Amino acid sequence: MKSFSDRLADAVRRNASPVVVGLDPRADRLPPPLACDAAADVCRLAEAYELFCREIIDVVANSVAAVKPQSAFFEQLGPPGLAALHAVIEYARAKNVLVILDAKRGDIGSTAEAYAAAYLGQSSAWKADSLTVNPYLGGDSLAPFVAAAHQQQAGLFVLVKTSNPGSADFQDLQCEGRPLYRHVAARVEALAAEQLGECGYGSIGAVVGATHPEQLAELREAMPHAWLLIPGYGAQGGGAQDVASGFDAQGLGAVVNSSRAIIFAHQRPEYARFAPSDWQRAVEEATLAMRDELTANN
Repeated sequence: MKSFSDRLADAVRRNASPVVVGLDPRADRLPPPLACDAAADVCRLAEAYELFCREIIDVVANSVAAVKPQSAFFEQLGPPGLAALHAVIEYARAKNVLVILDAKRGDIGSTAEAYAAAYLGQSSAWKADSLTVNPYLGGDSLAPFVAAAHQQQAGLFVLVKTSNPGSADFQDLQCEGRPLYRHVAARVEALAAEQLGECGYGSIGAVVGATHPEQLAELREAMPHAWLLIPGYGAQGGGAQDVASGFDAQGLGAVVNSSRAIIFAHQRPEYARFAPSDWQRAVEEATLAMRDELTANN
């Protein structure tokens, strides 16, 4: 199997798209055909989440680089939600869509090894192609994930400079003359450079928010061998010009996530022309619009 890095590059090229669609199902925002009483039947809601995500995958499979299920929205439903998440990952893989599981795991020793074994690669229980991880327990917390990613030809996206306003509370603190996020970035770049794919990037990447365009440009330069996963586009305020510095001259090196603005596009005024039963068309149109915006600025 190719490395995750090269598979991601292949997906970007094949679909001419750096778009990642975040799968963040919420009971109060499901389209009318899938709406159900969340308080009455958690099993039925989990089934609705699964169907919602499967039908999104159906219409975006040929226009995205990957999908990114957010595990929290499934976990809150307990065992039925976890079963739905597993089914969604399996469905995406069957459609030849890469899966970045957004679980932000981070721990040490055997616990980190167990998380890595659980989530990464075809032989794992969850079979995710890539996983988001939190590095703030230190380098030894990353090591088991990195080892599993290399062994399983999977990928990681390490939190470096996140899109939320409070990221500055800790990530921007000055440490030895530079922000803490630059120290994390240096570690990510070193890990990425250890095993480069044919595309020129490693499978250890970084999460860098679209809401911090100056830092994004800075971090692109600091991590020339790391794929960037860029959240914060769309509903959080990031735009195409904000993320343009994340890409190289070939349009590679970065993928950009949008969740709410795409999966709940049926609630946006510009897609009100679609009937409730055509909510998938709104998702498709929003995905293509984002793809076109991004490629026009690269």
